[in-house]
Amino acid sequence: MKKATAWVLICVMLAITVLSGCGKSEEGSAGKDSSGKQVTIKYYNWDNETQAQSTKKYIDQFQEKYPNIKVQHISLVPGNSLESLKKLDVLLTSGEKVDVVMFPSISELDTRVANKVLAPLDEFYAKDNVKPEEEYFVNPKFEGKYYGIQNNITTNFVLLNKDALDEAGLPVPKLGWTWDEFREYAKKLNKGEGTEKRYGAYFHNWPMYANPDAQIYMQHPFLTEEGKTNFDSPTYTYFFNLRRAMEKEDKTAKPYADVIGAKLNYRAEFFNQKAAMLLSGSWMISEIGDTQKFPHTFKTAIAPVPVQKKGDPTDMFMGGNYMSVGASSEHKQEAYQFMRFMSTNLTDARAELPGWKKGDTKPLVERLIGQNKNLYDVDSLNYTLFDAGIKALPPSKNSISYAAALDKILTDGFSMFILDNKKVEDVQKWMVDEANKVIEKNKK
Repeated sequence: MKKATAWVLICVMLAITVLSGCGKSEEGSAGKDSSGKQVTIKYYNWDNETQAQSTKKYIDQFQEKYPNIKVQHISLVPGNSLESLKKLDVLLTSGEKVDVVMFPSISELDTRVANKVLAPLDEFYAKDNVKPEEEYFVNPKFEGKYYGIQNNITTNFVLLNKDALDEAGLPVPKLGWTWDEFREYAKKLNKGEGTEKRYGAYFHNWPMYANPDAQIYMQHPFLTEEGKTNFDSPTYTYFFNLRRAMEKEDKTAKPYADVIGAKLNYRAEFFNQKAAMLLSGSWMISEIGDTQKFPHTFKTAIAPVPVQKKGDPTDMFMGGNYMSVGASSEHKQEAYQFMRFMSTNLTDARAELPGWKKGDTKPLVERLIGQNKNLYDVDSLNYTLFDAGIKALPPSKNSISYAAALDKILTDGFSMFILDNKKVEDVQKWMVDEANKVIEKNKK
């Protein structure tokens, strides 16, 4: 995850073994062009069975439009993107022909670009007269060239228990509310004691929750646009102290030690009413209505992510999953066609918000809500998704292959602060020193 990242994708899987021990695959209907030539492209990702249902529709629709292109889908480790990428790396180094691959974040994509296993897309965009910035919210670039197409967009927001808000007499917050106001909301939403307690808010163990300002409102989660560490930003001082105050003083946030010790599920904490507010993201839209997985009857409201102080910029990072063409592909044009088709398809095959700017996503949101309108505060959801004031940050010019190392420094630094009761100044200094070592080591 940036970002935390984290937002799951929609793909397809049938029970055909393609590579021994490497996962499952699906092949669509075969077709041939007028010359009789059949082109087959391989599409690698991490689809589980549920995601497979959606992507099967994508592939069927694509092959109906392009009958000369057969798509062979390979789910390397179903349901696990990071383990899938490890297997992908083995395939790439062994010379496997990889046509299309899905990545869960820009940082994972950049790592493979740096290793020269992905192909630039510029010539295909030029041939189609496509201007990427006009098409997609985020366009991964490396050394001036495009390497990824955004398939879906993940944008962050705050889920709130609307029934609890009404009980406390609190309105649904609007764009520009602050983390200090979030803290006050948490105090008023706190209820009960012991095992029956409902905390005002829940913070998970992802890096995003250590400092949402850097992860959501900065162009890069770990670096300034000058390429220096942002761990010395005052936002870290502010948010680390806010987390400690909410946990230790207010007792409105579940202790971090419990979160990691019990390996808590953030969805369960919210839907089981163990917490009234949860910083999360757009992947949760359909889950609000999934009462089979987490039975609940309360209504959920949605609010934009708070800012540190009134008047701070509200343009936010919007991540997602990205498709790329393998440098080893012998059918790069066909692979590009498939990626464009996937990313711009707003039919019933799609189950997540698209990264494509030009489509009308409101019908998609209505479909995701389905028959469960009673569980949604629809007005606040539409406001948070579609209000003109909520815009995407331009992508960072920093393309690095060592984001995972900086991610670990942040996680370790926050743990030192909240678990070992270290001073925030000492922790930040340690984080900056460690980050500078990583940055220096990776300089060309």
